Amino acid sequence: MLIGIMSDSHGRFLPVRQAVDLFDRLGVEQLIHCGDVGGEVVFDELAGRRVTFVWGNTDVTGGPLIAYLESLGLAAPREVPTRLTVDGREIAVFHGHEAGFETAAQRLAVNYILHGHTHQARDERQGNVRIVNPGALHRAKRLTVATLDLASDTLTFHEVSGKS
Repeated sequence: MLIGIMSDSHGRFLPVRQAVDLFDRLGVEQLIHCGDVGGEVVFDELAGRRVTFVWGNTDVTGGPLIAYLESLGLAAPREVPTRLTVDGREIAVFHGHEAGFETAAQRLAVNYILHGHTHQARDERQGNVRIVNPGALHRAKRLTVATLDLASDTLTFHEVSGKS
């Protein structure tokens, strides 16, 4: 299965739209947003897709936003990290600012840790855990997202322009 990974959109819907269009063309089946989503305009771009996301340190959460997410058919994260199993692979999703993030690879029995926060693309292995940051869709030299083919463990970074 091919998953699409993005982070740090900070409410910028245009690069998110470009990323989602790219993911659609590539056949991405699961989309993961690693936080600092930035609000309703970004969630509008994610609606109708199989999406998992986490809150970032700049996300403002609360009742009205949770109700809005539910109206779009999206589920708010309930724990940190958000964990999911996709095609038999265990994935933990963080934003990257949370307490305990730095030691997660040693503590969690997962195949992948996905995160954002630094606005810098990352692909690193710590033991049996692959740690991936797709880069950022705002405040980065290059706006990037990533795709991860779980069957082949192939990670590819993709640049989006962020311009119309």
